Amino acid sequence: MRPRRFSCLNHSSAPFARPPNTTATVRSHTTTTKNTTTTTTAAMVAENFEAVLKGKYPAKAHARRVVDILRQKAPKAGGVFYLESTKTKLQEDNDSPEHFRQRRFFYYLTGCNMADCAVAYDTAADKLTLFIPPIDPDDVIWSGLPVSIDDALARYDVDEVKYTNEVNATLAHLASRAGPASTVFALAGQVSDHVTFLEFAAKDFEALKPAIETARVVKDEFEVAMIRKANHISSEAHGAVIRRARSARYERELEAAFLERCVAHGAKEMAYHPILAGGKAAATLHYVDNNAPLQGKQNVLIDAGAEWDNYASDITRTFPLSGKFTKESRDIYDIVYKMQQDCTGMIKAGMLWDDIHLHAHKIAIAGLLALGILRGDASEILAARTSAAFFPHGLGHYLGLDTHDVGGNPNRGDKDMLFRYLRLRGVIPAGSVVTVEPGVYFCEFIIKPYLEDPVHSKFIDAAVLERYWDVGGVRIEDNILVTENGFENLTTAIKEPAEIEAAVASG
Repeated sequence: MRPRRFSCLNHSSAPFARPPNTTATVRSHTTTTKNTTTTTTAAMVAENFEAVLKGKYPAKAHARRVVDILRQKAPKAGGVFYLESTKTKLQEDNDSPEHFRQRRFFYYLTGCNMADCAVAYDTAADKLTLFIPPIDPDDVIWSGLPVSIDDALARYDVDEVKYTNEVNATLAHLASRAGPASTVFALAGQVSDHVTFLEFAAKDFEALKPAIETARVVKDEFEVAMIRKANHISSEAHGAVIRRARSARYERELEAAFLERCVAHGAKEMAYHPILAGGKAAATLHYVDNNAPLQGKQNVLIDAGAEWDNYASDITRTFPLSGKFTKESRDIYDIVYKMQQDCTGMIKAGMLWDDIHLHAHKIAIAGLLALGILRGDASEILAARTSAAFFPHGLGHYLGLDTHDVGGNPNRGDKDMLFRYLRLRGVIPAGSVVTVEPGVYFCEFIIKPYLEDPVHSKFIDAAVLERYWDVGGVRIEDNILVTENGFENLTTAIKEPAEIEAAVASG
């Protein structure tokens, strides 16, 4: 049986000043450019993205963008792109299908979320052809009638729709029409055995993937609207988790609260496995158990985001289970809050991400020095990279069809530990979407080796540090659209400490 799936802030400049002790009455959405800051309600934002999403996913514009990128390296590049969707695969020792996740490269050129499909793009004719599975009478008994050719033409931004049993004949026709210069571009390992490229003079399995990866970095209006909607739903779900905090006994209850809101709003797919980490577990960056008791713990860190039609959100909040931050938790929250606000404020087209990440470390060092956790000279601490004991990961990454989206050019071989785990390196362009997710963590496994190393131990006051282990970790993360002169924050989940405390207390 073949399943058919388809869908179409300003802040004080004083070091570590606590955010205003006020509670906002509405969630806000902030756009910052060189000269202006505009705030709108979440309801207005929702109205805007819903209007955009009434149109079709711009598949042909994406195909043309990929051609342009290919031709930057080879001016005469052209031919036929061929990609296949995810194939239906049954679970091992079971007659039910595995969970479906569409291939992102196929989706980028079609907007189609069905299994067992294919697409061909003739670059010379600027013609996009989608291939859908033919009707299987046995499948209709169980699943009903599939999407028809007319349905697909109405739904997707393609020029023609055919059945998948016409793939080889269509490819042969395209190759013969192009003549001796015909080239087919495909992805290695993602072409079915029955598909033949014999009629093409040349086959290229290398160039298409990096070209699409480059194209995906800069989002168009429709893609941004998808990410806005994912953020809108996920922000509502984060609010539900915070309100559930005081009555929950286990982390899993908070995960359930998040999932319920997402599913209720039509977002059944998560961009990644949600993280609901209570107490010291918040120091584990990708904690996945979500099952521990909450009693006696100070805070919960929730890192969770839903998808909307394959486009991701990625949001993190940290909040007190009691409804009031302890002194130690608030100390760390204020440092991370300033890291996030100041680094977000630096964002605009042309900024080097390494510089923004480095600035986050400088703020973390200043804050930990003020608390007495670190001691000594800030520049020496930075040069020794001691701050990596408390902030070991990168400031953020690209966001789009994947949570850790393509095009970031990470360098895991970097000998500098401050940059080794950055998923984004280089200059950020207008139209890209990045996460800004600084954190400060108290992970014994990571920090204790620093305490035993004389290069680092002279900068850490172990006696002061002792008071902060139970904080676990604090991370705050928003999704940011890069503009020519600034940024736009797409995330509306509350993060002001007073507003978070009030939401927890209201229960």
